[in-house]
Amino acid sequence: MRCPGALDGFFSSLLPATPPWRPGPEPALALLAWLALLFVWYCYRVGSERAPAGPPPGGGRPAPSLPPGAGRRSRSLRAYAQRYSWAGMGRVRKALREELRPERPAIQSPRVFHLPELPSAPCFPRDAQRHDAELLERACPALLREYQAVAGGAARGWTPGPCQRFYLHRRGVCQPQHCRACPRTYRALAGLRTFLSANRFGNACFSVLQPGTVLPGRYGPTNVRLRCHLGLMVPPGCELVVGGEPQCWSKGHCLLLDDSFLHTTAHNGPPEDGPLVLFIVDLWHPNVAGAERQALDYIFAPGP
Repeated sequence: MRCPGALDGFFSSLLPATPPWRPGPEPALALLAWLALLFVWYCYRVGSERAPAGPPPGGGRPAPSLPPGAGRRSRSLRAYAQRYSWAGMGRVRKALREELRPERPAIQSPRVFHLPELPSAPCFPRDAQRHDAELLERACPALLREYQAVAGGAARGWTPGPCQRFYLHRRGVCQPQHCRACPRTYRALAGLRTFLSANRFGNACFSVLQPGTVLPGRYGPTNVRLRCHLGLMVPPGCELVVGGEPQCWSKGHCLLLDDSFLHTTAHNGPPEDGPLVLFIVDLWHPNVAGAERQALDYIFAPGP
């Protein structure tokens, strides 16, 4: 009689040996399939975020085009970075990339250049540019006398229109004859620390608004500047609304506003009240860094 162990050995010799368990290719194939789906989803998202190269099929609104000068500005930034450095250029590069995107709040819409991530408000406290505000306020009597001289004399160069202006700096370019006519004003400008003197966004001028004049709502060209209004002659009945917020001028005091916000101006007084006279000068926004200012002076250098 055979023992059970011998029978087990006999039957096991007739059956095929069971191979040891090894992981098959199924998990790797599942991982590859998941990665392929993820890649397809990513391509769909990127493609949907980009504007189409031409008009959509079946008609409709064509894809937005680059604003005038956008390509030149990008080339200028690259030339600046090659000469100096890319350090501190993050917001400037982002601004040039986002020039196609119109989804800015309607109350603020700079016409030429928008620097992202800048703290924004229709008006800023005087302390935002305290040194320059105090310098202009101390010079106010001299500026008023020089305005009266060029307004009452035979000085040429006043711009025509509902708001007449006499520029000492226009779009970053000094006006030598006007500066010679107003030496104290020119000296005050030279003492400012944040004047946009080398930039197309920089202006300095006497501004005159006659009674009964209303300037409709408009936007300034950029949010990198603060426009400083120094009141020289401020009759009653004058109104300024910036970003939906009413503001008021005061003789001998500076008002700092971000004119990239929608703003309107009106002189509702009678003729006997005389004109509203301001000295206007463009200063850097206090949160634009030094490296960004240097790059923007390079990109928006005065010229044709």
